[in-house]
Amino acid sequence: MHGLVVKNTGSWYTVHTGDRRAVECKVKGAFRLKGIRSTNPVVIGDKVAIEINPEGTAFITEIYDRKNYMIRRSTNLSKQSHILAANIDLAILVITVNYPHTTTVFIDRFLATAEAYSIPVQFVFNKIDRYDADELEYLDGLIHLYTAIGYPCLKMCAVAGVGTDTLQNLLEGKITLFSGHSGVGKSTIINRLLPDVNLKTGVISEYHKKGMHTTTFSEMISLPNGGYVIDTPGIKGFGTIEMEGAEVAHYFPEIFRFSSGCRFNNCTHRNEPGCAVLQALNDQYISESRYKSYLNILEDKEGGKYREAY
Repeated sequence: MHGLVVKNTGSWYTVHTGDRRAVECKVKGAFRLKGIRSTNPVVIGDKVAIEINPEGTAFITEIYDRKNYMIRRSTNLSKQSHILAANIDLAILVITVNYPHTTTVFIDRFLATAEAYSIPVQFVFNKIDRYDADELEYLDGLIHLYTAIGYPCLKMCAVAGVGTDTLQNLLEGKITLFSGHSGVGKSTIINRLLPDVNLKTGVISEYHKKGMHTTTFSEMISLPNGGYVIDTPGIKGFGTIEMEGAEVAHYFPEIFRFSSGCRFNNCTHRNEPGCAVLQALNDQYISESRYKSYLNILEDKEGGKYREAY
């Protein structure tokens, strides 16, 4: 029997079958030993085969090939990965410039991973009602930067429903992953899109301006006009994994575009003579924040580091 994994609570998986049943499944012990270097061998969005034994217990026996997945380095086991979801048509990165603050390094690490696995990204800048004049100016600067690179951006105020209709149209017929820090408003946005779901939402610490986890497990929720949204727990850091150092520039479109003009094929774009990327940086065709993020990932690749703060 075949099905789609729509919920993961840690030890149990809910699988929707072709006959519209929701089957609670476990993973066979031997299945965990197939060399999958991940904290979660089965993930939301996986297409799987299941077996139901005579006692009524169901097991996932096979994962079918994934077209893509969104992956990050596990915070607790740095040599392992944590896959957020698989078979994604669109990733929504929910960003707040305050309450809590989302750094450009975090944004760029997410983008580089999405580029590596051919996942389109849409930015949603939430809580536009809460920002002062300086924060709104910074927000507009971010939108200008990322729109120029080619990433679409949408302003939202989820609590007031501003931007909801536009987002609803973007999601129709797609499997969409929602991601971002705790407290940026992912669950509030999904509640606006699907009022009957009533996901738990949290409050922001006014002192620390950070959010607390309200989503504790990943879940795929069907949309009325076709498609699914995947709600995931908020993430603090985004450690990149499964990237070779020489590949990193490929996942920054503007850096990759200029790299063809470098004197050396193996240019790392740091201090080599005749580097077209450094010239473009000097001429302000590449932003300093993006270049900093590129160097930051390279340092991780070379030092095997995990930078939780990002």
